[in-house]
Amino acid sequence: MPLNVPQWIADPSTLNARLSAHPARVGLDTEFIRERTYWPRLALVQVAIDDDILLIDPLAPGIAEALRPLLTDPSVLKIMHSAGEDLIAFGHACGAVPAPLFDTQIAAALGGIAAGVGYQRLVQELTGVALAKGETRSDWLQRPLSPAQLEYAADDVRHLFVLHDTLAERLETLDRREWFDEDCRRLLAVAADEPERWPHLALRTAQFLDEAARHRLLRLLRWRDRWARERDRPRSWVLDNELAVLLARDPPPDQAGVQRVLDSHPKASRKLAEPMWQALQTPLPDEHEAPPPSDDVDRKALRSLQDAVAARSAELGLPDGVLASRRWLERLLQHSDWPPALSGWRRRELEPALLPLLSAAADIQAADEAG
Repeated sequence: MPLNVPQWIADPSTLNARLSAHPARVGLDTEFIRERTYWPRLALVQVAIDDDILLIDPLAPGIAEALRPLLTDPSVLKIMHSAGEDLIAFGHACGAVPAPLFDTQIAAALGGIAAGVGYQRLVQELTGVALAKGETRSDWLQRPLSPAQLEYAADDVRHLFVLHDTLAERLETLDRREWFDEDCRRLLAVAADEPERWPHLALRTAQFLDEAARHRLLRLLRWRDRWARERDRPRSWVLDNELAVLLARDPPPDQAGVQRVLDSHPKASRKLAEPMWQALQTPLPDEHEAPPPSDDVDRKALRSLQDAVAARSAELGLPDGVLASRRWLERLLQHSDWPPALSGWRRRELEPALLPLLSAAADIQAADEAG
């Protein structure tokens, strides 16, 4: 078989035979569609094994089950790039996520190359190869796939072994393999795509709501997420953000009022007035623990934390945003405890600089409340 010629596989027995050698590592990627569903719908799986590239049709019966042993085999390293949504797609389609994982985007960030770097840019920077971009918005559920689609898909795993070797060496040189392994484990831990506990924080307009309205918004957003997940529908199809804020800010007096609001919005789900009304009226056991929007954060204190993080990032040679994002720092100020995203190696690197600043911010807040 010629080097790296893609092989189309739509038969579980053929796939089992190709995977029976138990390679030490594979390059792995997916194409998925998420326009009309809550869960990403797996449309193609690309696997690089030694010098071969397998283009696997997950729409074929039995393929998802045939993939599961590879995904869960602890002796096979799975090399992926920016694997977050791919992990969710695998988990939903195959009932398993690929582990152990080597994410080349994470490795590039901790290696000081760039934060959130795309696969094409990373390939060009580390190998000099310029990849085509033409099939980014393809319909990956069509069959047969076009030759251009197949070649584009093959390219997505063709260079993963080279990226792995280069980046793994860089991490070892910088003595950051422990950091990297921790970040990959964290990525795998969140692959279940559990609902965000405080979804209202992602809406900028929430900052203009009073506390009671924020509680109502939180009720609606949690209900929306549960409804969308159970029925595999996009959140916006159930209730869009603008309408959720409107209902939370000016709650109708009864279910009929909710129905009138829905009837006046062309894209609203008119059949959901009853569950929306119930969600609005039903307090959540933890809603009084909900943090306020980010605009309630002390801006001066936040800036001092950002400056300290920027200084430490520069000392470590880390790109902006890798050590701590603005959102993480806001959570740290609001809760006074370290969020999971800032645990482990990040906390060890940041705590000496941030603790005095957090203590000073707490003292100022206490004085303001006392005055």
